[in-house]
Amino acid sequence: MKIHLNLGEASYDIVVERGVLARAGEELDLSRRVLVVTDSGVPVQYARTVADQCKKAIICTVEQGEGSKSLEGFGKLLEVMLQNGFSRRDCVVAVGGGVVGDLSGFAASVYMRGIDFYNIPTTLLSQIDSSIGGKTAINLGGVKNIVGAFYQPKKVLIDPELLSSLPARQISNGLAEAVKMSLTSDSELFDIFENEDIESNLDRIIIRSLNIKKNVVEQDEKEAGLRRILNFGHTVGHGIESSEGNSRLYHGECVALGMIPMCGEDIRPRLIEVLKKCGLYREIEYDWDKITKAAFHDKKADGDMVTVTTVKKIGSFEMKKVKCLEVIEMSRACLKG
Repeated sequence: MKIHLNLGEASYDIVVERGVLARAGEELDLSRRVLVVTDSGVPVQYARTVADQCKKAIICTVEQGEGSKSLEGFGKLLEVMLQNGFSRRDCVVAVGGGVVGDLSGFAASVYMRGIDFYNIPTTLLSQIDSSIGGKTAINLGGVKNIVGAFYQPKKVLIDPELLSSLPARQISNGLAEAVKMSLTSDSELFDIFENEDIESNLDRIIIRSLNIKKNVVEQDEKEAGLRRILNFGHTVGHGIESSEGNSRLYHGECVALGMIPMCGEDIRPRLIEVLKKCGLYREIEYDWDKITKAAFHDKKADGDMVTVTTVKKIGSFEMKKVKCLEVIEMSRACLKG
């Protein structure tokens, strides 16, 4: 299936097809210098499969984890391109999860003021969410994604077969973003989670999620308004993630917890059951002082107010500005631990 994301001159296609990795050379312009970026947690054959289809490929492997989304990791990619004589005609291909996509896209956006970038996401989280929309970034000073750029890829290849190498917890991690989108935008998708078998519907879940994000990005490419619904659950979720130091919980698990207090009282028990079904519900000890500091030391905060997305009816949403402390008080009341 081909999904077209319409952004005028920055438009591109998202190809969702099992086995498309082996045909990357047919889908992408690889007849030039190509920096193939991957990480140590991705099966090596994925990057090699892409490299074998390039005219001249340099594979750059970064360490797995958020630690690579740093000034050091960013500088490493730029130095590799410089040392290998990359020009404006050359390109970067990300083969990995959200960390690889964010880091690679940001490097492509600034090298020689911007070269072509392709994304081949290998995790469910990145296939559903981060691989499209053009948000690229690195972390700085302990703050996630604080330095970055909106830079759209030229094309995205999504091969669900690549998910077979993932452990169950990583699949759950990705499902969090699909659950998020179902709550705000697609009651039929939520019904799949609530009443159908998830594994046998995985391709369907990916495609429905991509179409939701596509529609949002087309209306609000640079997050001036509507695109903020994609941050549903992320305000408190990022706070939990940062306070946990990435050692215990995955991003999706944190977002899953962050969604609970943003839902109406009648939705919360249904959501919790879906999260349990997806392997996303966690009982942890919350350090609310650390969560508060981490949640509101980011770009979504505006003084002592923050814009949050809430869901009172599945498939619809409301955005409103509330006091930061009100968000924390509501979260403390819903999340026991």
